[in-house]
Formats: sequence, C-alpha cells, structure tokens
Amino acid sequence: MIKLHDGGVYLVNGTTLVEDNAQAEAAINSAVGKSISKEEAAKNTIAYGILADHNTSGNMDKLKIKFDKLTSHDITFVGIIQTARASGLEKFPVPYVLTNCHNSLCAVGGTINEDDHMFGLTCAKKYGGVYVPPHQAVIHQFAREMLAGGGKMILGSDSHTRYGALGTMAMGEGGPELVKQLLNKTYDINMPKVVGVYMTGKPEKGVGPQDVALAIIGAVFANGYVNNKVMEFVGPGVSNLSADFRIGVDVMTTETTCLSSIWRTDDTIREFYDIHGRTEEYKELNPGQVTYYDGMIEVDLSKVKPMIAMPFHPSNTYTIEELNANLMDILDDCEKKALVSLDGAVDFTLKDKVRNGKLYVDQGIIAGCAGGGFENICDAADILKGASIGSDEFTLSVYPASMPVYMELVKNGAAATLMETGAILKTAFCGPCFGAGDTPSNNGFSIRHSTRNFPNREGSKLQSGQIASVALMDARSIAATAANKGYLTPATDMDVNYSNPKYHFDSNIYANRVFDSKGVADPSQEIKFGPNIKDWPAMSELPENMVLKVVSEIHDPVTTTDELIPSGETSSYRSNPLGLAEFTLSRKDPAYVGRAKEIQKAQKAVEAGKCPVEAVEELKPVMAAVKEKFPEKDFHKESSIGFGSTIFAVKPGDGSAREQAASCQKVLGGWANIANEYATKRYRSNLINWGMLPFLIQEGELPFTNGDYIFVPDVRKAVEERKTEITAYVVKDSTLKEFTLKMGELTEDERTIILKGCLINYYKG
Repeated sequence: MIKLHDGGVYLVNGTTLVEDNAQAEAAINSAVGKSISKEEAAKNTIAYGILADHNTSGNMDKLKIKFDKLTSHDITFVGIIQTARASGLEKFPVPYVLTNCHNSLCAVGGTINEDDHMFGLTCAKKYGGVYVPPHQAVIHQFAREMLAGGGKMILGSDSHTRYGALGTMAMGEGGPELVKQLLNKTYDINMPKVVGVYMTGKPEKGVGPQDVALAIIGAVFANGYVNNKVMEFVGPGVSNLSADFRIGVDVMTTETTCLSSIWRTDDTIREFYDIHGRTEEYKELNPGQVTYYDGMIEVDLSKVKPMIAMPFHPSNTYTIEELNANLMDILDDCEKKALVSLDGAVDFTLKDKVRNGKLYVDQGIIAGCAGGGFENICDAADILKGASIGSDEFTLSVYPASMPVYMELVKNGAAATLMETGAILKTAFCGPCFGAGDTPSNNGFSIRHSTRNFPNREGSKLQSGQIASVALMDARSIAATAANKGYLTPATDMDVNYSNPKYHFDSNIYANRVFDSKGVADPSQEIKFGPNIKDWPAMSELPENMVLKVVSEIHDPVTTTDELIPSGETSSYRSNPLGLAEFTLSRKDPAYVGRAKEIQKAQKAVEAGKCPVEAVEELKPVMAAVKEKFPEKDFHKESSIGFGSTIFAVKPGDGSAREQAASCQKVLGGWANIANEYATKRYRSNLINWGMLPFLIQEGELPFTNGDYIFVPDVRKAVEERKTEITAYVVKDSTLKEFTLKMGELTEDERTIILKGCLINYYKG
C-alpha cells in the first residue's frame, strides 16, 4: 500500500524510479541517453520551478519568497491586520481574502464574533481586499474556487492552506508571516527538500481521499519523513483520481508536518478551472525528464483500504478491517495513549462502545475543507439513498464547503436524499474541525471527515471533567456507518451504484454577496472596532541578561497548538490579546497562567523603574546567587536584565498555524520556549516573530524542573554575535549549575526581530 524509500530517488520519464546508488548513473543513461548530475536533476522538480519563479533573493539556497495572494479567516485576520496597522500598513499590496468560517456561530461573548466580521469588511474596503461573509464558504474551498492558479503561490494564516492539486504551492503560516507580505517583505526560508509521492493504480470502489491521506500520514508522521519538506505528487496513478479526490488527499498533507505540496496537473485539473470559469489559470505542470527527489513515497492506490485514525492524532491509523478484527486490543492501546494525552485528568474508554462485538459510534460529521467537497457528499448520498440513520443516539451532520457546492447538491437532489435519512445539512463552517460545532455528549465518540482529532478538539473540556473523542474517516465509510445506524462499517462493504454527477459551479452566489474591492483601497473608510478588539500590549526589547522561570513542563511526545492555546469557543477572544491569553495551556496545565503572571510582575517592575525582587519575593535568593557568580555585572543599568517565563515541551507546535500559540505566551511575559525539537517550522517562526527565543536542548537532557529559575547571561550579545549555543545556568539552592541552550539557524531578520522584542517593534524601527 505505502512504501518509503530510504534515500534519494530519481524519477525518469515520469514513470520509472531509480534509487540513488552506484548503479543510478548507468540506469539513467540507458533510459534517456545522457548523464545528469543530482544537482541538476533536483532542479527539475515542479516545486523548484515554482519557488524559483517567486524567489527574490537571487540565491536558491536562501529563498526570499513573495506570494501572489494571501488568505485568512476570522480567527486570524483581526490580529494580522492590527499588527500590520501598528507597523505602517497603508494598502494590501496583493489580493488578500478575508473569509468568515470559524467564528460564524455566536458561542460566547454576545456581539464579538460579528464585530470581528465588521472589522474585516471595513478593512477590506479601506485597504483594498476581498471579504467573504459568514456561511458562504470555508477558507480553503473559496481559495480553490476563486484564488488558485497553476504555478502560483498562496500564503494563508491557516495550517491547511494546501492547493497543490490545482498546481498552486500554498503554505499555512502564523499571522506575522502574512504581516511581512502585507508590508512588502518576504518569506525567508532555506530551499526545502522535496519528497516525491509516486502514485500507481486506481482506488477500489468505496475508497475515498481521506483513506489515501490517512494511509500516507500513518506511514510518515512518526518518523518525520516529510517534516518541513515539500511533497510532490507524481506518477500515473494521479490521472486515475478526480480533482476533488486529489484535493481531499492534498489538504491532509498538513498532518504529515510537510511545508507544502504540489501535484502534476493534467486535463482533469484543466476541466476544474473550466468549470469554475477560470480557464486561463490552468497550467500544465510535470517533473522533468530526469528528476531527483530527496525521498520517495510509493502509493499503490489499488491496495488502499478504508481507513480510520483513532484518537488522538491523525497518524494513529488502522484499516477499518484491522480495527474490527482486533477491536479490544486496539481500544486498549487507545486508552494507553489517552493516559499520555490527557494526563489522567479524566477516565477515558471506548470499550463501552462495543455492542455485540461491534464498535458503535455516536456521531458522524462530514465537513470543512477536507470532507465538505461535492464528490464526498454525493457519494455519501448514494450510499444512504433509501436508508435511515435511526432514532437512537447516532446523529449525522453534513456541511458543504461552500454555498456553490450546497446549491448544486440541492439542484441534483443529493441534499434531499441526505435530509430524508435524518441527516442534517448545515452551512459552510469549520466549527466541527476545531470544537465550535457539533460537540458530542460526554464520553461520546464521533467519526469525522475533517482534518484533526486532537484531544478535546471536538469541543469537550477536561477542566470541566468532560471527554469526548474523534476518529477520522472518509465520508463514504461515515455514510456506510450511518446506514448501519452507527455501527462502524467500511464503505467497501456496501454494494452501491455511485451516480458520479457532474458539477456545475454558479459564480452568481459570490458575485451577489462577496465584497471585492478589485484591489482598490479607500483610505477614507473608517474601520469598525467592536469593544473586544484590542491593540497589542507594548513589548520590551531583548535585555542584555535574562532570568527565566520555568512555568510549565510537558513531556508528551508531541504538544499540539490546541494544547498551547485551546480552539473552540475560546476563538471568540482572538481579537483581544489579553483576554485570549487567559486560556493559555488551560487544558494542559491550568496553573500556567498564574505562574507566568507572577514572574511577569518582575518585568513590569523593571519597565516601571522599580525593584524586581520587591515585586517577586522569591527572586531575592535567585538574584543573590547570580550576583555572587557574576559580581562584575551591573543589574541596575537600564536594559541590563529582564525577567520572564519559559516552558519546556519535548516537541511543541504540531497542528494549527495559529500565531496565538506563541503570542499568548508573550503577552503573559514569555521570553522563550525550550524543546528537544519543534514540530513545525511555522510554530518556531511564530515564536521568533513574537520575540521569543526558540531554545533547544538535547533529548534526554533536562537540567531543570518546573518552578526552577534559569539565568542566561549576555543573551543579547549572543544573538547579536550570531551564536548558535548559549551558556545558561539553573539557579537553585543558592548555586548555579551550567548547561547549554542551542538556537539553531536564524536569518538576519529573525535575529533583529528577537532583539527588538517582536515583529511590531521591528517594523516600528
């Protein structure tokens, strides 16, 4: 089904794989009649060509990328625009689309969600953007329908910004990276490695895109095979997939932790652009005659079976057949994983869902950028035609990804078919993906064609003693399970005549409702500010020396951004930095906020010209020990010393691109993270853009514990002098124990941002 190659691989003539070994040159010469160096062959990837077209540095090893278009949703665009405004924004320099698909329901807080929407609309008018009202489309479906283009690049402030199937290299990053683009700056990265995904065969009837995606994620996540690399989909099997199928696989590449994705394109993708009235945006993309990839994933589509990702990660994958055959053993393994993910905060079991030897689920959801596509929903309707989901606990909700998709489902009868079964059709909304819609009951088990199944991402709250859980599945197997009234069933067990209706896109829906400035700004437009929309608090520059208190210690193998700052109803506070910060680590370490605020008192005292040790009593022995070790340092000098907090996590930052996972720590006085590694580039970038030091220590080395103080002498000088290692000291029991903090490579801009204290300060000068 899935094969990973140990080293580099050449793709010859698009159909032959040649391992990078001693025989490679002869094999390539025999096939194409010439030799080619690895370096030249690496330039023949689709990814290289697109990156070269968008690079402004003149150096393909050190890229400075300018994107063609930008997109954000209503959890992120307020903070982004507020940051850009504080940094001198006058006009959106490239098309910038603001969608409203996350805070579409008023879960909490009265008017604050709609206040954010009005902020977005007035900013689109003032700065020359595009505003997509609530319920019209989820961010990524609108981008597919209206923004994507062959050979183009799009940057979005959402981690699932992936339009590779349409020939567009797209990346999901934290808000500050979009701020840079809005201020005509660049996205600076080293040339990423490119891993090929070589597809052969054709999917079995009943197998959908989520099945293929989960099979790939299960094979590559834990070993980091594609971490921060570009996945390039090639091979003859690509042509056996519809555009919707490719899109459904592509959007889930985010869960592999890759940087971006790109696919070869063909007449199927040309037809997609034709259907959407944008024929001119199609571009044929193929790898060169001889192309070198840094790794290769072989996918035999004909061998992929209906899959399920059990709680609490998309990589916890099994075939549904395997799960049903080994049910109690796999459920026992889920309980063991829950002990790690939930820290024993609540009792968790799925064994009570086993009835007469079969697994019963309480809820099915088909939604969002992954599940809400036209083909997924039509196939689900075909499976459910004439069936009933029953009148017991099981429920089924379906969220078409855009109003044009919804309209076509109404016109072709699929909507009526689904509603007749007892299913509920809802408008375009990302809520089920991040815990703001269709939260199950306590101990409920939901199967979803959505993007993630992290702990509590379905909306339950550990701090209230609640737990529910999600397994990821394809829409087809969700529909098969619904037809069996909640008993887990793979779609391949159903004898279905799939109708495969043709899609017709009606652009009038957007023409009649979406505000499009056509790039024309109106400086006279007043921005509407709701009372919850707050400016960022002032942030200090990096001091010469630093005292950090460890205020949280997390030893999970991976820490998600959902655990750093919860999703769900808390998202309504995303426009209020101080209000949102109160939720930081609330599900993982509820004491974090109080601890961080306590040490922040010392920094506030310094900024007010007062004595920090009088503000925080426990600093007295710490500073006494530091002064004894470093008597030459004058800590009374302005900017000589700063105080703040840090957290340790083994591998933080998997999941969402949300910058708030970092900015909330900064708002509470965070100066650094310490980790063995960072799960994604985007989380590390978020730390840097908020002026936080991305420290690293060796795995297995932990010279401090929660509550300890760390003194980092000459930290500013170390950053200025481009040092990658910094000597630090654990201050405990009046003694200082030396250890080493590493930082990894930083660009010159990143160093300056850290020195200035955050991106806003950097642009203020």
